[in-house]
Amino acid sequence: MFLVDSNVLIEAKNRYYAFDIAPGFWTWLDYAHSNHIACSIEPVRDELFEGDDELSRWARSHSDFFRPIDAVATSHFTPLTVWAQSKGYTAAALTEFLTKAADFFLVAYATAHGHTLVTHEQPRPESRKRVLIPDACRAMGVTYVNTFMMLRSTNARLDLQLPAAS
Repeated sequence: MFLVDSNVLIEAKNRYYAFDIAPGFWTWLDYAHSNHIACSIEPVRDELFEGDDELSRWARSHSDFFRPIDAVATSHFTPLTVWAQSKGYTAAALTEFLTKAADFFLVAYATAHGHTLVTHEQPRPESRKRVLIPDACRAMGVTYVNTFMMLRSTNARLDLQLPAAS
């Protein structure tokens, strides 16, 4: 199963899969969720709720797309924390990763459930100012991909519907 990061949904909404020009992407997400292909977690939903836009309304109307953090995921908090603290990140980077962003929960949940994490972040193991999802995924043995890799690997097709001629 694919576990979707907030940046995937935000970038889609803001750019190439905007609700008004690419409703097929959002329909595919509904399909993917109902067929156990894709989901996200409640901390991502909470990040999306911070906006007052179409994406926050979508998140509110698709609450079942966002799974709660369960005991299996929390069992991975300690090893993920130990890894992050051992890499020389700044105190601010650790605080952001461990307490404020959904990223920590995404990596723990993906680790616990064997999910592939979908994010637009790129690895930067030399970074000390920000803990990036791909670096944490590598440390925890989690596979990560971007949106397009997820869509291709699931044979998604977002067909164009042409407007009726007037």
